Amino acid sequence: MSSIMAFLFQLSVFCSPSPILYSQFSILSLFALTLPGSCVILHLFLSLDVEEDFIMELHEAIKTRKSCRAFKPDPVPRPKIEELLRLTTCAPSAINLQPWEFIVVIGEERERLSRRLMKAYKEKQISCGPGNVKPLPRTVGKRGAKTLVMMNPFFEEMGVTSDRYINEGSCNFYGAPVAILMFLDDSFSKAGLVDHGIALAYLVLAAHGLGLSTCPIGLITAYEDDVKDVLSVPENKHLVVGVALGYPDPNSPINRFKSHRDDLDKFTRWIE
Repeated sequence: MSSIMAFLFQLSVFCSPSPILYSQFSILSLFALTLPGSCVILHLFLSLDVEEDFIMELHEAIKTRKSCRAFKPDPVPRPKIEELLRLTTCAPSAINLQPWEFIVVIGEERERLSRRLMKAYKEKQISCGPGNVKPLPRTVGKRGAKTLVMMNPFFEEMGVTSDRYINEGSCNFYGAPVAILMFLDDSFSKAGLVDHGIALAYLVLAAHGLGLSTCPIGLITAYEDDVKDVLSVPENKHLVVGVALGYPDPNSPINRFKSHRDDLDKFTRWIE
Protein backbone atom coordinates (compact mmCIF):
# COMPACT_ATOMS: atom_id res chain seq x y z
CA MET A 1 0.00 0.00 0.00
CA SER A 2 2.82 2.43 0.81
CA SER A 3 4.24 2.07 -2.68
CA ILE A 4 0.84 2.89 -4.18
CA MET A 5 0.57 5.95 -1.95
CA ALA A 6 4.00 7.12 -3.07
CA PHE A 7 3.02 6.58 -6.70
CA LEU A 8 -0.19 8.58 -6.25
CA PHE A 9 1.69 11.43 -4.65
CA GLN A 10 4.14 11.56 -7.55
CA LEU A 11 1.30 11.29 -10.04
CA SER A 12 -0.63 14.08 -8.36
CA VAL A 13 2.36 16.39 -8.68
CA PHE A 14 2.86 15.38 -12.30
CA CYS A 15 -0.77 15.74 -13.34
CA SER A 16 -1.69 18.82 -11.39
CA PRO A 17 -1.65 22.12 -13.30
CA SER A 18 -2.32 24.13 -10.15
CA PRO A 19 -1.83 23.97 -6.35
CA ILE A 20 -5.61 23.86 -5.89
CA LEU A 21 -6.08 20.90 -8.19
CA TYR A 22 -3.05 19.22 -6.60
CA SER A 23 -4.55 19.46 -3.12
CA GLN A 24 -7.94 18.20 -4.36
CA PHE A 25 -6.30 15.30 -6.13
CA SER A 26 -4.17 14.35 -3.11
CA ILE A 27 -7.11 14.36 -0.69
CA LEU A 28 -9.44 12.46 -3.01
CA SER A 29 -6.74 9.95 -3.88
CA LEU A 30 -6.06 9.16 -0.23
CA PHE A 31 -9.79 8.92 0.49
CA ALA A 32 -10.37 6.66 -2.49
CA LEU A 33 -7.78 4.14 -1.32
CA THR A 34 -9.73 3.57 1.91
CA LEU A 35 -12.88 2.52 0.05
CA PRO A 36 -13.87 -0.77 -1.58
CA GLY A 37 -13.31 -0.65 -5.28
CA SER A 38 -10.76 2.11 -4.82
CA CYS A 39 -9.09 1.39 -8.17
CA VAL A 40 -12.36 2.04 -9.98
CA ILE A 41 -12.97 5.28 -8.09
CA LEU A 42 -9.45 6.46 -8.74
CA HIS A 43 -9.73 5.57 -12.43
CA LEU A 44 -12.94 7.57 -12.76
CA PHE A 45 -11.38 10.53 -11.00
CA LEU A 46 -8.33 10.48 -13.20
CA SER A 47 -10.26 10.00 -16.45
CA LEU A 48 -12.87 12.68 -15.74
CA ASP A 49 -12.10 15.37 -13.19
CA VAL A 50 -8.36 15.80 -13.71
CA GLU A 51 -8.59 15.61 -17.49
CA GLU A 52 -11.40 18.15 -17.70
CA ASP A 53 -9.79 20.57 -15.24
CA PHE A 54 -6.44 20.27 -16.97
CA ILE A 55 -7.91 20.90 -20.42
CA MET A 56 -9.86 23.90 -19.16
CA GLU A 57 -6.78 25.35 -17.47
CA LEU A 58 -4.55 24.76 -20.50
CA HIS A 59 -7.05 26.42 -22.82
CA GLU A 60 -7.38 29.35 -20.45
CA ALA A 61 -3.60 29.77 -20.40
CA ILE A 62 -3.48 29.81 -24.19
CA LYS A 63 -6.24 32.42 -24.37
CA THR A 64 -4.95 34.73 -21.63
CA ARG A 65 -1.20 34.66 -22.22
CA LYS A 66 0.21 37.85 -23.77
CA SER A 67 3.59 39.49 -24.29
CA CYS A 68 4.83 41.78 -21.54
CA ARG A 69 6.73 44.93 -22.50
CA ALA A 70 7.46 46.35 -19.05
CA PHE A 71 8.87 44.25 -16.21
CA LYS A 72 9.53 44.78 -12.54
CA PRO A 73 13.19 44.41 -11.52
CA ASP A 74 12.35 41.69 -9.00
CA PRO A 75 14.64 38.67 -9.48
CA VAL A 76 13.19 35.31 -10.49
CA PRO A 77 14.38 32.46 -8.23
CA ARG A 78 16.71 30.07 -10.04
CA PRO A 79 14.67 26.96 -9.13
CA LYS A 80 11.67 28.56 -10.83
CA ILE A 81 13.70 29.22 -14.00
CA GLU A 82 14.96 25.64 -13.94
CA GLU A 83 11.40 24.34 -13.59
CA LEU A 84 10.39 26.49 -16.55
CA LEU A 85 13.19 25.11 -18.71
CA ARG A 86 12.37 21.53 -17.73
CA LEU A 87 8.80 22.10 -18.88
CA THR A 88 10.07 23.74 -22.07
CA THR A 89 12.17 20.70 -22.94
CA CYS A 90 9.04 18.53 -22.85
CA ALA A 91 8.36 19.96 -26.31
CA PRO A 92 8.42 17.49 -29.22
CA SER A 93 11.23 17.59 -31.76
CA ALA A 94 12.08 15.74 -34.96
CA ILE A 95 13.50 12.29 -34.15
CA ASN A 96 13.65 13.52 -30.54
CA LEU A 97 16.91 15.34 -31.30
CA GLN A 98 16.03 18.13 -28.85
CA PRO A 99 18.27 20.60 -30.71
CA TRP A 100 17.61 23.60 -28.51
CA GLU A 101 20.37 25.15 -26.42
CA PHE A 102 19.63 27.79 -23.78
CA ILE A 103 21.75 30.51 -22.25
CA VAL A 104 20.16 32.15 -19.22
CA VAL A 105 21.53 35.62 -18.51
CA ILE A 106 20.80 37.32 -15.17
CA GLY A 107 22.18 39.95 -12.83
CA GLU A 108 25.07 42.14 -13.91
CA GLU A 109 25.71 39.96 -16.98
CA ARG A 110 22.19 40.72 -18.20
CA GLU A 111 22.86 44.42 -17.71
CA ARG A 112 26.17 44.15 -19.54
CA LEU A 113 24.51 42.35 -22.47
CA SER A 114 21.86 45.07 -22.72
CA ARG A 115 24.47 47.83 -22.70
CA ARG A 116 26.25 46.15 -25.60
CA LEU A 117 23.00 45.68 -27.52
CA MET A 118 22.00 49.31 -26.99
CA LYS A 119 25.40 50.42 -28.27
CA ALA A 120 25.06 48.18 -31.34
CA TYR A 121 21.54 49.46 -32.01
CA LYS A 122 22.62 53.10 -31.89
CA GLU A 123 25.52 52.38 -34.25
CA LYS A 124 23.74 50.14 -36.77
CA GLN A 125 20.14 51.35 -36.42
CA ILE A 126 18.62 47.98 -37.32
CA SER A 127 15.00 48.10 -36.18
CA CYS A 128 12.34 45.53 -35.38
CA GLY A 129 10.65 44.11 -38.44
CA PRO A 130 9.15 40.92 -39.87
CA GLY A 131 12.39 39.94 -41.63
CA ASN A 132 10.63 39.43 -44.95
CA VAL A 133 12.74 39.04 -48.08
CA LYS A 134 10.03 40.42 -50.39
CA PRO A 135 6.80 42.41 -49.91
CA LEU A 136 4.42 40.79 -47.46
CA PRO A 137 0.97 39.62 -48.54
CA ARG A 138 -1.49 42.48 -48.09
CA THR A 139 -3.53 40.71 -45.42
CA VAL A 140 -0.43 39.97 -43.35
CA GLY A 141 0.89 43.52 -43.57
CA LYS A 142 -2.48 44.89 -42.47
CA ARG A 143 -2.30 42.86 -39.25
CA GLY A 144 1.00 44.43 -38.29
CA ALA A 145 -0.24 47.92 -39.11
CA LYS A 146 -3.42 47.37 -37.09
CA THR A 147 -1.37 46.19 -34.10
CA LEU A 148 0.74 49.36 -34.10
CA VAL A 149 -2.37 51.54 -34.33
CA MET A 150 -3.85 49.74 -31.33
CA MET A 151 -0.60 50.13 -29.34
CA ASN A 152 -0.12 53.83 -30.04
CA PRO A 153 -2.57 55.15 -27.39
CA PHE A 154 -0.55 53.35 -24.71
CA PHE A 155 2.72 54.80 -26.00
CA GLU A 156 1.15 58.27 -26.05
CA GLU A 157 0.05 57.79 -22.45
CA MET A 158 3.66 56.92 -21.59
CA GLY A 159 5.05 59.88 -23.55
CA VAL A 160 7.23 57.74 -25.84
CA THR A 161 7.31 56.88 -29.54
CA SER A 162 6.52 53.34 -30.60
CA ASP A 163 9.72 53.01 -32.64
CA ARG A 164 12.01 54.02 -29.82
CA TYR A 165 10.21 52.08 -27.12
CA ILE A 166 10.07 48.82 -29.08
CA ASN A 167 13.62 48.94 -30.42
CA GLU A 168 15.37 50.12 -27.28
CA GLY A 169 13.04 48.04 -25.14
CA SER A 170 13.98 44.92 -27.11
CA CYS A 171 17.67 45.60 -26.58
CA ASN A 172 17.02 46.00 -22.86
CA PHE A 173 14.63 43.02 -22.65
CA TYR A 174 12.01 45.54 -21.49
CA GLY A 175 13.68 45.68 -18.09
CA ALA A 176 13.21 41.98 -17.37
CA PRO A 177 15.66 40.52 -14.84
CA VAL A 178 16.13 37.38 -16.94
CA ALA A 179 17.03 36.94 -20.59
CA ILE A 180 16.79 33.45 -22.08
CA LEU A 181 18.59 33.03 -25.39
CA MET A 182 17.90 30.05 -27.64
CA PHE A 183 20.65 28.74 -29.91
CA LEU A 184 20.83 26.16 -32.70
CA ASP A 185 23.98 24.36 -33.79
CA ASP A 186 24.94 25.22 -37.37
CA SER A 187 24.94 21.55 -38.30
CA PHE A 188 21.16 21.86 -38.61
CA SER A 189 19.30 23.25 -41.61
CA LYS A 190 16.54 25.82 -41.22
CA ALA A 191 14.20 22.91 -40.56
CA GLY A 192 15.65 22.83 -37.06
CA LEU A 193 14.01 26.17 -36.41
CA VAL A 194 10.63 24.41 -36.32
CA ASP A 195 11.67 22.55 -33.17
CA HIS A 196 12.77 25.82 -31.60
CA GLY A 197 9.43 27.39 -32.45
CA ILE A 198 7.59 24.59 -30.70
CA ALA A 199 9.88 24.87 -27.67
CA LEU A 200 9.33 28.62 -27.58
CA ALA A 201 5.57 28.09 -27.44
CA TYR A 202 6.02 25.68 -24.55
CA LEU A 203 8.27 28.20 -22.79
CA VAL A 204 5.89 31.17 -22.94
CA LEU A 205 2.87 29.10 -21.93
CA ALA A 206 4.70 27.34 -19.09
CA ALA A 207 5.97 30.70 -17.84
CA HIS A 208 2.40 32.01 -17.82
CA GLY A 209 1.36 29.00 -15.78
CA LEU A 210 4.14 29.70 -13.29
CA GLY A 211 3.01 33.28 -12.79
CA LEU A 212 5.74 34.75 -14.96
CA SER A 213 5.51 36.98 -18.02
CA THR A 214 7.51 36.80 -21.23
CA CYS A 215 8.21 38.60 -24.46
CA PRO A 216 9.94 36.83 -27.36
CA ILE A 217 12.53 39.18 -28.86
CA GLY A 218 13.77 38.70 -32.41
CA LEU A 219 15.59 42.00 -32.88
CA ILE A 220 18.67 40.82 -31.02
CA THR A 221 19.37 38.29 -33.77
CA ALA A 222 20.40 41.28 -35.92
CA TYR A 223 23.18 41.83 -33.40
CA GLU A 224 24.18 38.18 -33.12
CA ASP A 225 27.93 38.90 -33.31
CA ASP A 226 27.68 41.27 -30.36
CA VAL A 227 25.70 38.73 -28.33
CA LYS A 228 28.22 35.98 -29.05
CA ASP A 229 31.11 38.23 -28.13
CA VAL A 230 29.64 39.27 -24.78
CA LEU A 231 28.58 35.74 -23.80
CA SER A 232 31.54 33.86 -25.35
CA VAL A 233 29.29 31.78 -27.59
CA PRO A 234 31.08 29.55 -30.14
CA GLU A 235 30.82 30.55 -33.79
CA ASN A 236 29.02 27.34 -34.72
CA LYS A 237 25.97 28.32 -32.62
CA HIS A 238 23.19 30.31 -34.28
CA LEU A 239 21.09 32.71 -32.20
CA VAL A 240 17.44 31.89 -32.88
CA VAL A 241 15.53 34.16 -30.50
CA GLY A 242 15.66 35.81 -27.11
CA VAL A 243 12.99 35.81 -24.42
CA ALA A 244 12.51 38.43 -21.72
CA LEU A 245 11.34 36.77 -18.52
CA GLY A 246 10.13 38.17 -15.22
CA TYR A 247 7.20 39.67 -13.37
CA PRO A 248 5.04 42.25 -15.18
CA ASP A 249 4.93 45.87 -14.06
CA PRO A 250 1.20 46.38 -13.35
CA ASN A 251 1.60 50.17 -13.43
CA SER A 252 2.92 50.37 -16.97
CA PRO A 253 0.21 51.34 -19.50
CA ILE A 254 1.70 49.17 -22.25
CA ASN A 255 0.94 46.05 -20.24
CA ARG A 256 -2.78 46.74 -20.67
CA PHE A 257 -2.37 46.06 -24.38
CA LYS A 258 -3.27 42.67 -25.83
CA SER A 259 -2.89 42.00 -29.53
CA HIS A 260 -5.89 40.98 -31.63
CA ARG A 261 -6.36 37.77 -33.60
CA ASP A 262 -8.04 37.41 -36.98
CA ASP A 263 -10.95 35.05 -37.49
CA LEU A 264 -10.15 31.43 -38.25
CA ASP A 265 -11.41 31.68 -41.83
CA LYS A 266 -8.56 34.10 -42.58
CA PHE A 267 -6.02 31.33 -42.05
CA THR A 268 -7.81 28.11 -42.85
CA ARG A 269 -8.73 26.29 -46.03
CA TRP A 270 -10.82 23.12 -45.78
CA ILE A 271 -10.51 20.36 -48.37
CA GLU A 272 -13.13 17.59 -48.23
